[in-house]
Amino acid sequence: MSLRSYSLLRGIHKTYGRKFGTAVKVKDEQATQVCAFRTTENNPVNHNTDHIARLYTVPTDVHQQLFQYGGLPQTFAKQVTTFQECALLIRQPAIEIMSYLSQADLTRPVNKYVLYGKYGTGKSITLSHILHYALMEKYILVHVYWAARWFKDFKEVANSILSPGCMDLPIDAGMWLKQFKSQNSKLLSQLDLKVSKDYVWNQREMTAQGTPISELIDFGISRMKYACGVADALIKELKLASTAGKCKTLVMIDGFNAFTSSHTNIHDDNKVMVLPKQVSLAVPFFDITKDDWCNGAIVLSVDEKANKDRRESYLPRYLLGKEGFEHLDPFLPVLVEDYNIAEFDSMIEYYKDRKWIRNLTPNGQRELELITNKNPLGLMERCKFL
Repeated sequence: MSLRSYSLLRGIHKTYGRKFGTAVKVKDEQATQVCAFRTTENNPVNHNTDHIARLYTVPTDVHQQLFQYGGLPQTFAKQVTTFQECALLIRQPAIEIMSYLSQADLTRPVNKYVLYGKYGTGKSITLSHILHYALMEKYILVHVYWAARWFKDFKEVANSILSPGCMDLPIDAGMWLKQFKSQNSKLLSQLDLKVSKDYVWNQREMTAQGTPISELIDFGISRMKYACGVADALIKELKLASTAGKCKTLVMIDGFNAFTSSHTNIHDDNKVMVLPKQVSLAVPFFDITKDDWCNGAIVLSVDEKANKDRRESYLPRYLLGKEGFEHLDPFLPVLVEDYNIAEFDSMIEYYKDRKWIRNLTPNGQRELELITNKNPLGLMERCKFL
């Protein structure tokens, strides 16, 4: 190599080496910033106390499987669409319940866990984290993402054919069956669960003993007139299959106190208000939250917005009422509180990373903290799109 060529190469190395070195340094600094509020561990089975106050990303296929038919709060779902990712904050209540689930003796009657807390503290998002955990642990998911909608924003009401004296919500039942199929179809194909007895729907249609449960679900989806009856049969079969050790089942209901409310928007033909226990779709979910079965778990939440008649306190005993409390007793209450400082800072950094918040000064961040009082919903509302 000539002396001139050597000199040129040295010059190029010095010039671009500095640039590349700077770029690598900036990249490392950015990675460090990301690590401060994110974790690359996206499997909730591996989450522990070391991951608290950090966000993890729910894989796209899992998000589609779990939440295709709803399940995330509306404001958060819009944020997921905007950010093009579903990132959940790992919090103490979720880690606590997942720890209990991993240590539970499934041969015993099901344990019950009830999330409670002020409105907007993140109970629904915490449930979503636990739901993802249960999916990875191969639980059959019996998930009602907001019980109150069946009694307030129902699609259609009809007199029940299979349960005289009750009212059917056929479209809502059909939608729930679609959700159940979306969340569990992969696992059901592996378990090969079958119906334990004959179910007669009318003079010409029946589901015979030995029919795969997937066919029972498809019948309810295609014949929504009988969807409430199919949902009832499905839940009875799951209780039997779980108790027999053929599968393990996780029941998750957000706003369970809606089932124990003394007020609904449903009226019968005589314009008389119908109570939740007179709604055929609600009956099987009230039944599966009893502790007369095993090889599963029950994770619920109670919320002030779930019923109209009790809103002065967020404590479970008050929200559930005497009947609901005695129905669930014994259960383990788990409090979901507002963000602590670490969680609040992580969410602010996440919003900055997504370019959702720009040019936020330390004083501005402090003002957000004071205005929202570190309430998760309050922060989301203050930072939401116009």
